[in-house]
Amino acid sequence: MVAAFGCTLGILPHMAAAITGLAALLHTSAVAFQVLKYLGVAYLLYMAWRTVREKGTLAVEEEHSPRSARRVIASGVLINVLNPKLSIFFFAFLPQFVTPGQPNALGHMVWLSAVFMALTFVVFVAYGMFAAAIRDRVISRPRILTWLRRTFAGAFVALAGRLALTER
Repeated sequence: MVAAFGCTLGILPHMAAAITGLAALLHTSAVAFQVLKYLGVAYLLYMAWRTVREKGTLAVEEEHSPRSARRVIASGVLINVLNPKLSIFFFAFLPQFVTPGQPNALGHMVWLSAVFMALTFVVFVAYGMFAAAIRDRVISRPRILTWLRRTFAGAFVALAGRLALTER
Protein backbone atom coordinates (compact mmCIF):
# COMPACT_ATOMS: atom_id res chain seq x y z
CA MET A 1 0.00 0.00 0.00
CA VAL A 2 2.95 2.33 0.69
CA ALA A 3 4.33 1.69 -2.80
CA ALA A 4 0.93 2.49 -4.31
CA PHE A 5 0.90 5.75 -2.37
CA GLY A 6 4.37 6.63 -3.69
CA CYS A 7 3.36 5.86 -7.27
CA THR A 8 0.22 7.93 -6.86
CA LEU A 9 2.22 10.88 -5.49
CA GLY A 10 4.46 10.64 -8.55
CA ILE A 11 1.51 11.77 -10.63
CA LEU A 12 1.53 15.23 -9.02
CA PRO A 13 4.28 16.79 -11.21
CA HIS A 14 2.46 15.69 -14.38
CA MET A 15 -0.82 17.06 -13.06
CA ALA A 16 0.85 20.37 -12.13
CA ALA A 17 2.45 20.62 -15.56
CA ALA A 18 -0.87 20.10 -17.29
CA ILE A 19 -2.63 22.58 -15.04
CA THR A 20 0.01 25.30 -15.50
CA GLY A 21 0.02 25.11 -19.27
CA LEU A 22 3.15 23.11 -19.97
CA ALA A 23 1.03 21.19 -22.45
CA ALA A 24 0.61 24.37 -24.48
CA LEU A 25 4.38 24.94 -24.42
CA LEU A 26 5.09 21.43 -25.65
CA HIS A 27 2.42 21.81 -28.31
CA THR A 28 3.92 25.06 -29.63
CA SER A 29 7.63 24.30 -29.12
CA ALA A 30 8.95 21.55 -31.35
CA VAL A 31 12.30 21.62 -29.55
CA ALA A 32 10.75 21.14 -26.09
CA PHE A 33 8.60 18.31 -27.40
CA GLN A 34 11.55 16.59 -29.07
CA VAL A 35 13.72 16.91 -25.96
CA LEU A 36 11.01 15.39 -23.75
CA LYS A 37 10.31 12.68 -26.32
CA TYR A 38 13.95 11.60 -26.64
CA LEU A 39 14.45 11.68 -22.89
CA GLY A 40 11.56 9.22 -22.71
CA VAL A 41 13.12 7.06 -25.46
CA ALA A 42 16.48 7.05 -23.65
CA TYR A 43 14.81 6.09 -20.39
CA LEU A 44 12.92 3.20 -22.00
CA LEU A 45 16.07 1.89 -23.70
CA TYR A 46 17.94 2.14 -20.40
CA MET A 47 15.18 0.13 -18.71
CA ALA A 48 15.40 -2.53 -21.47
CA TRP A 49 19.19 -2.76 -21.14
CA ARG A 50 18.98 -3.02 -17.36
CA THR A 51 16.30 -5.69 -17.57
CA VAL A 52 18.23 -7.86 -20.05
CA ARG A 53 21.46 -7.43 -18.07
CA GLU A 54 19.98 -8.99 -14.93
CA LYS A 55 20.86 -12.65 -14.65
CA GLY A 56 20.01 -15.55 -12.41
CA THR A 57 17.14 -16.04 -10.09
CA LEU A 58 15.47 -13.38 -8.09
CA ALA A 59 16.97 -13.52 -4.63
CA VAL A 60 14.55 -12.41 -1.97
CA GLU A 61 16.24 -12.41 1.39
CA GLU A 62 13.85 -12.34 4.30
CA GLU A 63 16.58 -11.56 6.84
CA HIS A 64 17.23 -8.02 5.70
CA SER A 65 15.12 -5.27 7.13
CA PRO A 66 12.48 -4.01 4.71
CA ARG A 67 12.93 -0.67 2.99
CA SER A 68 11.54 2.26 4.87
CA ALA A 69 8.18 3.68 3.85
CA ARG A 70 9.95 6.92 2.91
CA ARG A 71 12.29 5.10 0.52
CA VAL A 72 9.44 3.12 -1.08
CA ILE A 73 7.42 6.32 -1.58
CA ALA A 74 10.45 8.15 -3.02
CA SER A 75 11.04 5.27 -5.44
CA GLY A 76 7.39 5.31 -6.53
CA VAL A 77 7.47 9.07 -7.07
CA LEU A 78 10.68 8.85 -9.11
CA ILE A 79 9.32 6.06 -11.30
CA ASN A 80 6.20 8.05 -12.11
CA VAL A 81 8.01 11.37 -12.64
CA LEU A 82 10.23 9.70 -15.25
CA ASN A 83 7.30 7.89 -16.89
CA PRO A 84 6.49 9.66 -20.18
CA LYS A 85 3.04 8.11 -20.56
CA LEU A 86 1.73 10.03 -17.56
CA SER A 87 2.80 13.33 -19.07
CA ILE A 88 1.14 12.42 -22.33
CA PHE A 89 -2.04 11.47 -20.49
CA PHE A 90 -2.22 14.68 -18.47
CA PHE A 91 -1.30 16.87 -21.43
CA ALA A 92 -3.60 15.26 -23.98
CA PHE A 93 -6.54 13.73 -22.17
CA LEU A 94 -7.55 15.79 -19.14
CA PRO A 95 -7.60 19.26 -20.77
CA GLN A 96 -10.29 18.06 -23.18
CA PHE A 97 -12.76 18.09 -20.31
CA VAL A 98 -12.09 21.68 -19.29
CA THR A 99 -13.62 24.46 -21.36
CA PRO A 100 -11.11 27.31 -21.91
CA GLY A 101 -13.54 30.02 -20.77
CA GLN A 102 -14.86 28.03 -17.83
CA PRO A 103 -15.00 30.13 -14.61
CA ASN A 104 -13.26 27.58 -12.38
CA ALA A 105 -11.04 25.81 -14.93
CA LEU A 106 -8.20 25.31 -12.43
CA GLY A 107 -10.51 23.75 -9.85
CA HIS A 108 -12.05 21.49 -12.47
CA MET A 109 -8.61 20.35 -13.64
CA VAL A 110 -7.53 19.67 -10.05
CA TRP A 111 -10.73 17.68 -9.44
CA LEU A 112 -10.19 15.54 -12.56
CA SER A 113 -6.58 14.95 -11.54
CA ALA A 114 -7.62 13.96 -8.01
CA VAL A 115 -10.12 11.44 -9.36
CA PHE A 116 -7.41 10.01 -11.61
CA MET A 117 -5.00 9.76 -8.66
CA ALA A 118 -7.59 8.00 -6.49
CA LEU A 119 -8.33 5.45 -9.20
CA THR A 120 -4.61 4.94 -9.78
CA PHE A 121 -4.12 4.29 -6.08
CA VAL A 122 -6.84 1.61 -6.11
CA VAL A 123 -5.32 -0.05 -9.18
CA PHE A 124 -1.79 -0.02 -7.71
CA VAL A 125 -3.04 -1.56 -4.47
CA ALA A 126 -4.73 -4.32 -6.51
CA TYR A 127 -1.48 -4.90 -8.45
CA GLY A 128 0.43 -5.12 -5.19
CA MET A 129 -1.99 -7.63 -3.73
CA PHE A 130 -1.83 -9.77 -6.87
CA ALA A 131 1.98 -9.64 -6.92
CA ALA A 132 2.13 -10.69 -3.27
CA ALA A 133 -0.17 -13.63 -4.01
CA ILE A 134 1.99 -15.05 -6.85
CA ARG A 135 5.41 -13.95 -5.56
CA ASP A 136 6.69 -17.32 -4.37
CA ARG A 137 5.65 -19.10 -7.57
CA VAL A 138 7.53 -16.64 -9.75
CA ILE A 139 10.78 -16.28 -7.77
CA SER A 140 11.21 -20.02 -7.38
CA ARG A 141 11.26 -20.69 -11.14
CA PRO A 142 14.28 -19.33 -13.08
CA ARG A 143 12.70 -20.08 -16.48
CA ILE A 144 9.70 -17.89 -15.66
CA LEU A 145 12.01 -15.07 -14.56
CA THR A 146 14.07 -15.30 -17.75
CA TRP A 147 10.91 -15.23 -19.86
CA LEU A 148 9.54 -12.27 -17.92
CA ARG A 149 12.79 -10.31 -18.25
CA ARG A 150 12.97 -10.85 -22.00
CA THR A 151 9.31 -9.94 -22.42
CA PHE A 152 9.69 -6.73 -20.42
CA ALA A 153 12.90 -5.76 -22.22
CA GLY A 154 11.24 -6.34 -25.58
CA ALA A 155 8.24 -4.26 -24.53
CA PHE A 156 10.53 -1.41 -23.42
CA VAL A 157 12.36 -1.46 -26.78
CA ALA A 158 9.07 -1.55 -28.71
CA LEU A 159 7.70 1.36 -26.70
CA ALA A 160 10.92 3.33 -27.21
CA GLY A 161 10.70 2.72 -30.95
CA ARG A 162 7.10 3.79 -31.07
CA LEU A 163 7.84 6.90 -29.02
CA ALA A 164 10.83 7.78 -31.24
CA LEU A 165 8.59 7.62 -34.32
CA THR A 166 5.81 9.67 -32.71
CA GLU A 167 5.03 12.91 -34.48
CA ARG A 168 3.59 15.92 -32.74
